[in-house]
Amino acid sequence: MMMDDLKSIIRDIPDFPKKGIIFKDITTLLQDAQSYQRMIDLISHRYVGKQIAKVVGVEARGFIIGAALAYKLGAGVVLVRKPGKLPSETYSKTYELEYGTDTLEIHRDAIKPGERVLIADDLLATGGTMAAVVDMVQSMGAEIVECCFMTELNFLNGRAKLPEGKVYSLLNF
Repeated sequence: MMMDDLKSIIRDIPDFPKKGIIFKDITTLLQDAQSYQRMIDLISHRYVGKQIAKVVGVEARGFIIGAALAYKLGAGVVLVRKPGKLPSETYSKTYELEYGTDTLEIHRDAIKPGERVLIADDLLATGGTMAAVVDMVQSMGAEIVECCFMTELNFLNGRAKLPEGKVYSLLNF
């Protein structure tokens, strides 16, 4: 199964979540067992032997990618969530959205200084969410190996907000 085959499984939903946006619906790829397995295998092969200690999954679809990658790499899973969802002490980061702000949190004890971390999410769009996650993870003293994504919307140039040379996307639109 080649990249074009995987891309063809992702359906476009016009005018979602608002008029003028063409939403890339990854659920069609996730629900197809062979495609989902192939996607995780392709991404994980990039990181085999890189001594990844933790994979950080970004709420919510990043959990689907991050947990599977952590399993394949023999790494721990760290969750980045919306405020009030994590039960212990957290670091939080508020960041700008197109209209307003949002906040994410991570457990203070989830990552130890010097640990090699892979940050995973389903989609790189404008890069604002991932830039906030990178900031939190770096402030914990982690070494970010890379930020990886199942898909990237290249025309939004989100990678410009992320550490140079530390972004990988399997599928590009």
